[in-house]
Amino acid sequence: MNTLHRMQRQTATDGLQEGAESGQTTVIMALFLATFLLGFVALGIDAQSLFHERRLAQSAADAAAVAAAEEYSNGSTSEQSAANAIAALNGFSTTAAKNPATVTLSAPTSGNYSGSSSYLQVIVSKPIPTFFIGVLKGASTVTVSGRAVSAAGQSSPTCVCLEGTSGNDLNLSNNAKLTASGCGTTVDSNGSNAVSIVGGSTLSGISLGTVSNSWDNSSNVNNGGSISSSTRVVLGISTQCNPPLPTVPTYTGSSCTADPLTHYGNGGSSYSVGPSSTYSTTQSGNLVCYTSLTVGTNGDKVNLNPGVYVISNGELHFESGANNASNTGGNGVFFYLVGTASLVIDNGANVNLTAPTSGTYSGALIFQDPADTATMSVQGGSNTSFNGAIYASTAAVTLGNGSGTAIDADLVAKTLTMNGGGTLNSTATSNFGSLNISVAKLTE
Repeated sequence: MNTLHRMQRQTATDGLQEGAESGQTTVIMALFLATFLLGFVALGIDAQSLFHERRLAQSAADAAAVAAAEEYSNGSTSEQSAANAIAALNGFSTTAAKNPATVTLSAPTSGNYSGSSSYLQVIVSKPIPTFFIGVLKGASTVTVSGRAVSAAGQSSPTCVCLEGTSGNDLNLSNNAKLTASGCGTTVDSNGSNAVSIVGGSTLSGISLGTVSNSWDNSSNVNNGGSISSSTRVVLGISTQCNPPLPTVPTYTGSSCTADPLTHYGNGGSSYSVGPSSTYSTTQSGNLVCYTSLTVGTNGDKVNLNPGVYVISNGELHFESGANNASNTGGNGVFFYLVGTASLVIDNGANVNLTAPTSGTYSGALIFQDPADTATMSVQGGSNTSFNGAIYASTAAVTLGNGSGTAIDADLVAKTLTMNGGGTLNSTATSNFGSLNISVAKLTE
């Protein structure tokens, strides 16, 4: 009997021990599962936080790239400052006391625009505090970053620069054509009528820029006038075109000679003018000075020797000439108009002039002194080729009445008026500045 009782008590004790052990296992499993689930929750919070910060970094990079591109496009050197400021506004400050961001600005280092100076790359990065990931990796932060590329700095060289600051700088009418090949036209006028294109006239080129921001097509381009669809029109430009002028030649005004024409009868003569020619005084090197110079009158054939021609107070006048040719020669010539001197090209004149290709006046063909405001006139039916730049920053230049003028370089004038089928073809060969035609926009 006693043995039976002892067995019953032992069985009860064993049951209690097994129950206790089972309860302990349940508690341990519960704690393990709780820790495991807590880890997953922490990992999820970290992942969600990093994903959110990554999106913010991308937004900051996008905004910073556009801001930097706008600064670059406007000729500023504050691209980095602009990028930093915009990144800070988006929560990525480079001057934060704790975990500051980094904003790196450069040309694109990868992608479709790698290495191109016409694009800007911005990389915004920042260390972000973590919980569970930090425990696993032994680091308290993870760096997130965003990258963006923006177009900037796309420009058009200027080959026609009109420096009048108000009113109508460019007037094309009656089938006139202004064609700028590989370059554009820049107009310094702030007037609402800065450019007028009417009567079947056309303007083409890479760009047309005006200081005026009130000019518009509807009021100023009509009656059959047009601007090529490929020409980028930019209003309200901040920088006027104001190219440097050639060096003023050194000469002695009292030694300027009269027009050699006075020595050659009533027409039909053939003679040379310029350095080392008869009835011309070569002052120094290859420079001559005339009080006026007439070329091609009454059938004369006039050869222009290479050199520097100073025209003081009178006209540089090209007439129709013999067999529709006003001059022979004309290669390597540079004309400086001073005092009240003016350029006149008559109906039917065939004028062929080429600027020097080396030396002080390389590429420069005609320079009218800024103090000389006389009008330049190229008129009616002429077939004129100017291979070189014309500088007449204070002069009104008129081209018209069926002329077929081809200026194969650049033109600087106060105003340009073209009419009657006048044609001007310009190709940029001189440094007359450039016009920004880009719009800052994200490309990557």
